[in-house]
This record gives sequence, C-alpha cells and structure tokens, in this order.
Amino acid sequence: MKSITVHGIGNILDKKISEKSKEFRLSQNETIKKLLENSLSITESQNRRKEFSDLFGQWSIQEKEEFDKRIADLEVIHEADWNQ
Repeated sequence: MKSITVHGIGNILDKKISEKSKEFRLSQNETIKKLLENSLSITESQNRRKEFSDLFGQWSIQEKEEFDKRIADLEVIHEADWNQ
C-alpha cells in the first residue's frame, strides 16, 4: 500500500479528525482512510477485491462444465454408506 503525507492541516480540521477518531474508536490514520473511502464512494469490499483480483477470476462455460463433470460423483448419495 502507498503512504501519503498531508501538510498544513488547520486547527479546525485537526479537531474534527480527532473527534471522528474518538467517535469511530479508530486511530487518526484509520479515521482519515475511512473518511476518504466514504467521500470517494469506495467500499471496503471493493478495496479488498482489487487487492486480490490477480488471484481470482471467472471460469469459462467450458471450464465450469468440466469441473461439474469431475465432481458429479460427489453429488450422488450412496445409500450403502448410510446403512451400517
């Protein structure tokens, strides 16, 4: 993750950030990130999804059909397994 520094925060803004930190019960850093995410309409799930997007994708129809075919036997209930 990137870090940024904000210079020249005025007294009123500093006080508001402190108040929000106490209200949210978060550090000032976490409070500022939350306020920025809210103001830019970024949800936490969107944020996390982007972080892992290179690891997850969608299957093609052919891949799904192949997977379903390979696990089909797992969908069958074998009565003999339950009658002991």
